[in-house]
Amino acid sequence: MAGSTGKSFIGRFGVHLAVLVFVVIWTIPTLGILVSSLRDKDQIIASGWWNSFSTSSQTGAGRLGTAADQVEKDGKFLIMGNLFEAGNAATLSAFGVRSQEPTKYEAGSVAELNDGVTLQVNEDGSYVLTSPVKLEGTRGQRVYYAASTPPRFTTENYQTVLFSEGIGRSFMNSLTVTIPATVIPILIAAFAAYALAWMRFPGRALLIAVIIGLLVVPLQMSLIPLLKLYNGVGVFFGVPVKTYLGIWLAHTGFGLPFAIYLLRSYIAGLPREIMESARIDGASDFEIFVKIVLPLSFPVLASFAIFQFLWVWNDLLVAMVFLGTEADQIVLTAKLNALLGSRGGDWEILTTSAFVTIIVPLIVFFSLQRYFVRGLLAGSVKGG
Repeated sequence: MAGSTGKSFIGRFGVHLAVLVFVVIWTIPTLGILVSSLRDKDQIIASGWWNSFSTSSQTGAGRLGTAADQVEKDGKFLIMGNLFEAGNAATLSAFGVRSQEPTKYEAGSVAELNDGVTLQVNEDGSYVLTSPVKLEGTRGQRVYYAASTPPRFTTENYQTVLFSEGIGRSFMNSLTVTIPATVIPILIAAFAAYALAWMRFPGRALLIAVIIGLLVVPLQMSLIPLLKLYNGVGVFFGVPVKTYLGIWLAHTGFGLPFAIYLLRSYIAGLPREIMESARIDGASDFEIFVKIVLPLSFPVLASFAIFQFLWVWNDLLVAMVFLGTEADQIVLTAKLNALLGSRGGDWEILTTSAFVTIIVPLIVFFSLQRYFVRGLLAGSVKGG
């Protein structure tokens, strides 16, 4: 049965269900990255993030102390130590001295080895190797074991990433690039959109057509010509080209066509009566723009700010072309790309770095998301 809005209950339920599915699809990977970034590095390798809140079982191997560590007691020679690192809360359940039988002996039992040598490994990982004669050799006995480890979460991964891996500096470099590269296009596009929407001048239709045409130009196709032009200007004036100003201008150029198109569509849909009333009262175009158009256009400005911020923050190609790779300039995406090459096996470093990368876009999106839908519908419905 249709409701008062003309939509059936099944239709509304289907929409809500579809939205819920998409939210779950996008939320689960983000939650997985967050949980993994807080886990102990050994547990990340041993089990998936969905097992992070339960005790996990794992197998491992270690070596006992060497002959240099033995002590004599009651006519026997002992080597004592612990298979686990300090602070490891794992509980050992079984052990063995052969890879074919890694769990042959229960924890706490005494294993008979060759020539009267015995080995006892306890649940806490401590061991005692006993020999009736003095031991020789510089290589310790290899021991295999099975152990259960309780969940362990730590902030050491973030301390390592932010203060030891150089991610903290790259994080600030990305903010230095992204914030101006988001604000500058908005300022320029807002003025241009108002002029194209409400001011009459020769060539206005041609400018609008050119802007729409620029929307379909791939960035990769225009990148090399723009770089050659930019380098030529830098050589002509004798100024360095690998600067923040260069990448701000590049991102501004790439973002302006979409910004002008989106803002013009919205501003052109504002009620004409408001503009005419302001002109009758003697307001100039600049006063109308600042006092009327800008406050009414905040939803579409916020929508474009989200798009531009995400694009610039996640950019790697433009940053590598227009910005240097020195420590005081390299952006976060380029730093993570370098980490993937040198630290590809360190999952605790990669997951923590990934979450540091996405946390700022998430904050920006959720701060402005209430304006997002209204901005996307810019110009779709004309004012009455």
